[in-house]
Amino acid sequence: MDNKSFWLISDLTLDPFLIPAGGKYAIFLFGVTVYVFIVVCNLILLLLIILKKNLHKPMYFILFSLPLNDLIGISTMLPKVLSDIVTETNRVQYPLCVLQAFLLHMYGGGILFILAAMSFDRYVAICMPLRYNSVMTPRVLICIIAVVWGLDFALIVLLFSLQTRLPRCRSAIMNVFCDNPSLLKLTCESTTVNNIIGLFNTAIMQAVSLSIQAFSYAKILLACLLTSRPEAKMKAVNTCVAQLVILIIFEIVGMFTILSHRFRNISSDLQKIMGMLIFVIPPLLNPIVYGLYTSEIRNTLLTVLRTKVTP
Repeated sequence: MDNKSFWLISDLTLDPFLIPAGGKYAIFLFGVTVYVFIVVCNLILLLLIILKKNLHKPMYFILFSLPLNDLIGISTMLPKVLSDIVTETNRVQYPLCVLQAFLLHMYGGGILFILAAMSFDRYVAICMPLRYNSVMTPRVLICIIAVVWGLDFALIVLLFSLQTRLPRCRSAIMNVFCDNPSLLKLTCESTTVNNIIGLFNTAIMQAVSLSIQAFSYAKILLACLLTSRPEAKMKAVNTCVAQLVILIIFEIVGMFTILSHRFRNISSDLQKIMGMLIFVIPPLLNPIVYGLYTSEIRNTLLTVLRTKVTP
């Protein structure tokens, strides 16, 4: 079969989990519960920011991108995986596979850039409180949000524009969902350029995100050490801890997922599970951390609940 014929193959086979027959429905119900919980929590956070005027501040407009990004990631991956577990079809059309991979990579880059933008906002708020409104103007806020999504989109488009040019000679995706490394394994041609661009994209995302966060948190830590007010120190520490927990979890799981594709002695099931966790844990933790840990959002939610219960 020639390369052109291979390119026309529309159906791909996903590599399933090795799940006992009696356990697939329990896993399905657990997965659906987790998915519904994540969607409801993130939608509540989005609606609070949209509807409550006391949350119409730069910090929360930037935060708005986080649950939106989380919903993209979890909704692109988990429903398809759960459906395949029950139906045992494990099939996907190539264009839908590319779309899923594109959105999942957008999600991954989005987390890094959004956390960087949030850390910069907290740096201005804590280190330059009197100048906060003059620095974080609506124009600056729009530019920050545009750069977060625009840079992420541009890097992922570059990555996938190189990937889709390659002809395919295989039809088996060695994962439970589609991602760029799995798609590259479908070709029999050299993927050196794609690997270099992939590493370049990862390096750019990590360098931009981590450098901004390192600068911001270093300045915040310095401000904490210099201030004599205990409440100011506590507020700054709480701000840093919340975002650093999310960042560290994402980085650990993400690095394992990336490196696991380059080592053949790692269990395929472990690779699949760790790959899924990167799309489940942050969307699960983010609304809890930023919804309950942030006093203004927590108090707004409690006020809404009290109003509904005791009008």
